[in-house]
Amino acid sequence: MAFELFYWPGIQGRGEFVRLALEDAGAPYRDVARAPAAQGGGVAALLQALRDPNAEHPPYAPPFLRDGSQVISQSANILRYLGPKIGLAPSDEAGRGWAHQLQLVVTDLIKEVHDTHHPIAVNWYYDEQKPEALRYTQHFLAQRLPGYLGYFEGVLARNSHGSSHMVGSLISYVDTSMFQLVEGLRYAFPKAMARAEKTVPLLITLHDRVAQRPKLAAYLASSRRLAFNENGIFRHYPELDA
Repeated sequence: MAFELFYWPGIQGRGEFVRLALEDAGAPYRDVARAPAAQGGGVAALLQALRDPNAEHPPYAPPFLRDGSQVISQSANILRYLGPKIGLAPSDEAGRGWAHQLQLVVTDLIKEVHDTHHPIAVNWYYDEQKPEALRYTQHFLAQRLPGYLGYFEGVLARNSHGSSHMVGSLISYVDTSMFQLVEGLRYAFPKAMARAEKTVPLLITLHDRVAQRPKLAAYLASSRRLAFNENGIFRHYPELDA
């Protein structure tokens, strides 16, 4: 039975971290909101599943994954569940815990990236909080982003199995997430990332290696890979890219 992924159809967003893992593993899945309504898909199907009054463990918001009768939400939690099932997680409990810990750091970074264009209120338009967004982003690019990237670079450098992967000696969902982080940051802040990348060569090498994996490369070249846009988490506003 194929996994069912529930996420908004017009953006990469947090759901893309799950999509990348599924695609790299070649795991069968159905992207429900992007499926035709005639086949039980579309946003209506997503909302129906989200608001299911009979759900024992209801998700708060997309993304969430349905695997038979199980429903798992939150990107990092979904990946922790999926990883062992699709061959993208360490086989030992300590390794799986370390992978999950790293993915939670990714979650923290994603929140801060989101706040560069919505620092005050999610329901306000960017134009309603531009001065605050500029101030927040200046601090983010100068202080927070180098700290996060440096941390991930250090994890690669200290991996006792070598710097080819974030966790252990084999690829995991943390590696595909590193790819997405670099891609998204390049889109949102091309000038800032051009400078930052010089300080994290191991991370960039990992990004390039992940992008060349056959199944993932096929996905990235296909129409299934949505383009970045100004409705998602990674948004390019030139005035913010110092």
